[in-house]
Amino acid sequence: MQRSDKARHVSVPAALADLFLNPRRLLLLWNWKTALLSACARGTIFFVSNLGAGLGAAISAMAVEAALFAALAGFYGALAQTFRRAQPAWAATMTVMILMPAVNHTLEYVLHNANGTEKITAGVATSISLSIFSAMFNLFAMRRGVLIVGDERASLIDDLRRMPRVVFDFVMAIPRAVANMVSPRRHRDTEKMKRK
Repeated sequence: MQRSDKARHVSVPAALADLFLNPRRLLLLWNWKTALLSACARGTIFFVSNLGAGLGAAISAMAVEAALFAALAGFYGALAQTFRRAQPAWAATMTVMILMPAVNHTLEYVLHNANGTEKITAGVATSISLSIFSAMFNLFAMRRGVLIVGDERASLIDDLRRMPRVVFDFVMAIPRAVANMVSPRRHRDTEKMKRK
């Protein structure tokens, strides 16, 4: 992985302004890694959601979803990468979680409706849930240098090798945050008890 001299933190408003002033950034950083992984995952969701309507309907829904997210998720990955150094991290995460899913799922519904997908509601509801989860995970991974394209990239194979550790850290992020909040309080309580 190459290191860039651009390893500086920015504010969320500055990242948003940069995105709106330089929309070309989404094209230049179109993230083929997130596009590939998202197309596979979301195509599978729509395939399974539509199996009850028949194999042909399931394959058709899978193809529409995979094609849509092969295109959109690349831009979604570029957006996440733009916000990976934005601070505070919670505000960057909320921005990414809201900005792209709003666009993605409107297009998703329109395309599936035009395609005649029979079970749109189940597929789109699952897809929205996946978008919220993937927004948080992608930003978390990108903050650790995984799933990056451009100057600081590693190969997809290297990213996949690092993925188990990133997944573990992601799953443990909330318990660790709670433990860190409790630890100082526990330390203060212990000190108070000692003084008594």
